[in-house]
Amino acid sequence: MKRRNPTNVDFTNKLKGEIIALGADLVGVADITPFNQARLTPPNLLDPYFRAISVGVRLPAAVFEQIIDRPTPLYASVYQTANNLLDQIAFRTAGILQGHGSDALPIPASQVLDKKNWYGAISHKAVGRMAGLGWQGKSLLLVNPLYGPRIRLVTVLTNAPLNIDRPIKNRCGKCMLCRDACPVGAIKGVNTEQHYKNRSEAIYLGRCAEKLAGEFSKIPGVGAPICGICIKVCPFGRKKADLRKPEIK
Repeated sequence: MKRRNPTNVDFTNKLKGEIIALGADLVGVADITPFNQARLTPPNLLDPYFRAISVGVRLPAAVFEQIIDRPTPLYASVYQTANNLLDQIAFRTAGILQGHGSDALPIPASQVLDKKNWYGAISHKAVGRMAGLGWQGKSLLLVNPLYGPRIRLVTVLTNAPLNIDRPIKNRCGKCMLCRDACPVGAIKGVNTEQHYKNRSEAIYLGRCAEKLAGEFSKIPGVGAPICGICIKVCPFGRKKADLRKPEIK
């Protein structure tokens, strides 16, 4: 049986502040208990840990306004820059936690371990939802109330005594903009109050994956399985740049 350390609100807030100082825009902490039955690589990934830190960075909204019906080289560059920044933040966060005597494991921001089914070590979006950074949209993307789906995420697993955050209410409602904009009709338009039981409830994954890994990844200057169309049309975070301070959950 895993040992459960007492939570520490002061330490949690201090750590979140340090992560924001490293360049993050969003930080939340999730209890990993719900993930024990999830698909993980390796299956015992969570054994030494009982907390997951979700870290997010905001992508420039203007980048998505350049997208018409396909990803652009500019978006591909921003996407890669965000992933690199997140990996650096996760690496530094693990070092901070180790300095406080806790174990910590940074999970790469954009590493696909199962290229057939498109799975990584753990779902960053699922961790982000449990950490209160947003809700699961109809596109399966995490939608933050301030930035919409224009964010990238990374996860740090730890046994540090951190206070956990809670999921927030789904606000997609009857909006179908992402469904209507998808060039291959991959988004079914099914809403959920909390989360989908599996990906097939929300999307036709095969349609999306085929387009991203095929035509879109072969666009000169892109070279990655990305799209951005459903992100562009989401009304959350699409307005003029929000100059409010970063959100600490």
